[in-house]
Amino acid sequence: MAQDKKKATGYDKYVNWKLFIFPVVLFAAVLVLPTPKGMKDVGMQYSIGPDKVVDFLCTELFNKESADCEQWELLTARMMEQNMRMGALSKDRLMKRDLKWAKKYKIPVDSTNFKRASDFIKDSVSAEAYLKTMKSAFDLRMKGLKYDTLSKPDQKSADKGAWDIKVAIALVVFVVFCFMTECIPLPGVAFCIGLILVFTGVVSRSQVAGLYWSDACWFIMGSLMFAAAFVKTGVDKRMCLMMFKKLAVPNVRWITLIFFIVISPLAAFISDHALAAMFLPIGMLLYQNSLSDEVPEDKELAKMLMITIAMACNIGGPGAPSGGARNVIMMTYLTDMFGMDIGYAQWILYCMPFVIIMIPITWIVTNVIFKPRITSLAPAMRHLEGEISKMGKWNKHQIWAMIIFAVMVFGWFTEKEFYNMGIYPIRLGIGVIAVAGAVAYLLAGVVNWRDYQEKVDWGVVWLYAGAIIFGRTLDQTGAAYWLAQSVIDMLAPLGMDQGIPLMLTSNGLTAVLTNLMADGPAAAAVGPITLNMASIVHPGTTFLPFMAMATAVASSFAYCLIIGTPPNAIVYASGYLEPKDYIRVGIPMWFVANIMIVVLTAVYWSGIGFNNLPGF
Repeated sequence: MAQDKKKATGYDKYVNWKLFIFPVVLFAAVLVLPTPKGMKDVGMQYSIGPDKVVDFLCTELFNKESADCEQWELLTARMMEQNMRMGALSKDRLMKRDLKWAKKYKIPVDSTNFKRASDFIKDSVSAEAYLKTMKSAFDLRMKGLKYDTLSKPDQKSADKGAWDIKVAIALVVFVVFCFMTECIPLPGVAFCIGLILVFTGVVSRSQVAGLYWSDACWFIMGSLMFAAAFVKTGVDKRMCLMMFKKLAVPNVRWITLIFFIVISPLAAFISDHALAAMFLPIGMLLYQNSLSDEVPEDKELAKMLMITIAMACNIGGPGAPSGGARNVIMMTYLTDMFGMDIGYAQWILYCMPFVIIMIPITWIVTNVIFKPRITSLAPAMRHLEGEISKMGKWNKHQIWAMIIFAVMVFGWFTEKEFYNMGIYPIRLGIGVIAVAGAVAYLLAGVVNWRDYQEKVDWGVVWLYAGAIIFGRTLDQTGAAYWLAQSVIDMLAPLGMDQGIPLMLTSNGLTAVLTNLMADGPAAAAVGPITLNMASIVHPGTTFLPFMAMATAVASSFAYCLIIGTPPNAIVYASGYLEPKDYIRVGIPMWFVANIMIVVLTAVYWSGIGFNNLPGF
């Protein structure tokens, strides 16, 4: 069996200045253009809006300025303001918050003041009065602030907010162009993002370092490390053979279909990060053992297997509320803004058919686009059987590799629930668990550091770290919200501000944003705008819950860029993919998925209705 010949990647290239000059010039051009009024308004909302809301809440609840409030009173206002930013406007939602929640969002708090704040809302503010106050606070932030009436310091803060949005929009142009053309090595783009944000004053030098190391970035690093351990010990070979040895005809088409059938439904209930990390070494092994002296390299086969794993993870998330933060965010918006609830089983009833329909469609598209020379993987199966027979029984290192992996998977599934139940005193996060597993492999003697140094694609780790800070900038500056509002306003005169056209517009916009940032923030940016428009044009109808579910589903369409989702970045670490490969399959699937969710809404959802609400 021929050894897999490692192809040249983008890491081997130098900067192509003939191309790189274009994103540099475009970035500068966006910065020197006049700042639109809408951008100034959003900058004002995001920069001084939170403080103005806290002042308003202090006045409404305690008849005091925020500067004159006691500690527990100020805490009450800050908790309410944070809830408002999350789309949670009901009293019931605030009553479910605890000390852990307040500390998570960096609200200064202690148990005594937290109890006083909670007791005050519980005993002194009715649910109706609370909701009315929160809606007034929301209107103040989004519509009531006027630049001309602000004090000089507030005007300066508003100007800074608008500048930050302009930098973020310019950064979108720069990053997308660089990723599409690979005019600079992609990890270099990740570092450029941080440098640009510091040089333009959007973040400080101390902030930028922390922003690069998120839990998601740690997860990618840890998952690539445990994949290296699987490959070294041969556990990947045993797992691969167990999955596919029953196939009578191990054709690549049937193997990719099995990937979709297994991975996609699981992604509705299990972290897509974890699934991609689990199946990456299996996909790489299938490819490497399919090569021969006659066909020493088959790029299309490698790309097909890698893309299949990523796409299977991406299409599965909408199937259940547990499939992603985006689903819970839109459920919360719908409940707190309009009093409509979608249950867990009800969500599955509406959204799992999308996953079921997309599995064969995505499988067909993937098999049509990629044309491998090697179609039968029977030689790979026979080769694996031979290698495993040489291994003999499970050895000590393989057993330790599986035990540590099983503990990691258990931790990924339970860490959030166990923390909420009080079993874990601190929230670990899937990234910390993944890195802990990688260290456990070292301690157990399964690997040494040289294995990690040589077999982990550290460029992908930095690449996704840059993607995290990029997405956070779009979210926290208000740039994503400004983009969403601008597109909706622009399309309104074309008659696309109601019914299915409005849904198609909002879905398409969400699907664009989610390729640039995390799915949760993408849904959070678009959701309030489209839900409010839906409540105006189709009040009290099924259109509201349908819009909420459609927005959540559309935020999973991150098919087109490496930075779109962690699964995209994880399979990129295989070294077999280029940015254009995501475009090849991502763009047609992006259009198909957008059309499919609209068809599903018009036919299936409208056919079964929603909780006896009238149709739209």
